[in-house]
Amino acid sequence: MYWLIETEEQLQELINKKLTDVFVEVIPYNNNVHPSLNHVSCVYLKPLYDEKGYMLCVSHSETLSLNITLVNRLLKSIDNICTRDKKTLLYYFPLKNILDFSYNIPELQGPNTQAHNFFYSRYSDKLDINKIIPVYKHYEYCEDLYSKIYNYIATGSNFYDKAALAFFGIEKNGIKIDEELFDKFYKVNNKEYSISGGKIFTQYNLLTTTKRPSNTFNNINFAALNKDSGGRMVFIPENDKFCEIDISAYHPTLAAKIIGYDFGDKDIHQSFAEMYGVDYKEAKHITFRQLYGGIYSEYKDLPFFQKVQEYIDHLWDNFNTVGYIECPISDYRFYKNNLPNMSPQKLFNYLLQNLETSQNVIILLEIHKLLRKKNTKIVLYTYDSFLFDFDLSDIDLLDDIKKIFEKLNLQIKISYGNNYDF
Repeated sequence: MYWLIETEEQLQELINKKLTDVFVEVIPYNNNVHPSLNHVSCVYLKPLYDEKGYMLCVSHSETLSLNITLVNRLLKSIDNICTRDKKTLLYYFPLKNILDFSYNIPELQGPNTQAHNFFYSRYSDKLDINKIIPVYKHYEYCEDLYSKIYNYIATGSNFYDKAALAFFGIEKNGIKIDEELFDKFYKVNNKEYSISGGKIFTQYNLLTTTKRPSNTFNNINFAALNKDSGGRMVFIPENDKFCEIDISAYHPTLAAKIIGYDFGDKDIHQSFAEMYGVDYKEAKHITFRQLYGGIYSEYKDLPFFQKVQEYIDHLWDNFNTVGYIECPISDYRFYKNNLPNMSPQKLFNYLLQNLETSQNVIILLEIHKLLRKKNTKIVLYTYDSFLFDFDLSDIDLLDDIKKIFEKLNLQIKISYGNNYDF
C-alpha cells in the first residue's frame, strides 16, 4: 500500500487493516497558529507494527482532499491513538482513544527539513503555509520524528492523559480582550496566530522539566502578566464578572500533606507567624525562603521543619541509591541520570511543583464537570490561582466550586473584578 492516502478508496484500504495501535501527528495549516484557530492539512498515521507510516491528505495543494469526517471515523475505530501532544490533537479530533506519551520523552524537538526551514523563514505569516510545503517533505519530517521517539511510545493510559484534558478545557475557552486597549500593552508576533472574535487564546506547555506548565504563546507570557503596568485591564469578562480563586500557602500546604503535619483550620501563614514570633507578611517571606532555599538553623527544631528535613533527606537518599524518586498522585519519576547538578533542596522543589500540578489537574477536571453546559467558563490558570469568567445566573455554582477546594483541605480566597486588574 502506497504511503500517500488521498482518495476514499485508499482510506478504505487502511480501514480494512483494522488497526489497533498507531502513532498520529497532525500537520496543521500553520505551525504558529493556535489550534483553536487552525485547521488540518494532513494527518500522519503510523501503525506501531508496520514498517512505514501513511500521510492522510485533508487539504493540500499537491493532492486530492479526503473528507475529514471520514478521517475522524477511521481514527475513532482504532483502539489506541498514541501522540506526543494529546491536548493539541483534541482540537482536531476530540476522541476518547487518544493516549499521550510525551511525559516519557526526554527531547521532543524533531528536526525540520530544509524545505520547512525555507518556507517558514520567508512565509511564516501565510496562515496555510503547510499546504504549499511539498507533502513528501511533511512525510519525511514525520518519518524521521517517529524514528527518534518510537522507543518511548507507550500504549497504556497515564496521568498526563488527564492533564491534557484538564488544560485543553481551559485553552479552548479563550479570554475576551479589550481590543482597543490591547495594542497599548502587548506586541504579538501576528494577531491572527491567537486572536479572533475578540478573544485571545493561551497555550499551556506541559513538557517542562517538572511538568509544571508554562503558558507563553504568540509573545505573551500569561503565567507572568505584570500586576503593576495596567496591562491586566486588557482582559475582560465575556459574561458578567471575573472571579478569581487563589489557594493560600499552597506549597506549605502540600508539604504538610506529604510529611503528615496538621495545621488544623488555622490560617497557615498565621501559624508560621506565631512559630517565628514575627508579623504575618514577614512570616510568608521566611517560610517560602526556607521551602525553596533551605531551612534556617534557628527554625530547624520546629516540628514542621524537622519533618520537612527528614523528608528531604529521604528523597535524596532514594534519588542516589535507587536512581529516581516517584512523585505523589502523578507517579512521575525524576531520574538521576536526567537531572545533573541536582541538590536535596532543589529535588524537593521539583517534587512540590509536580505535586502542585497534579493536584490542580484533579481540581480542574472536577471544575470542568461542574461547568459543563454552563455559561460560566474557567479561562486562565496560574499555579495557585483559577480565573473564572462568571455568568451571574450561575452564581449557585460558586459554592460547589468552593467545595472542591475544601474537600482537599485547601484554604482559598476569592476576588472579583470587571477586568483582570484586581
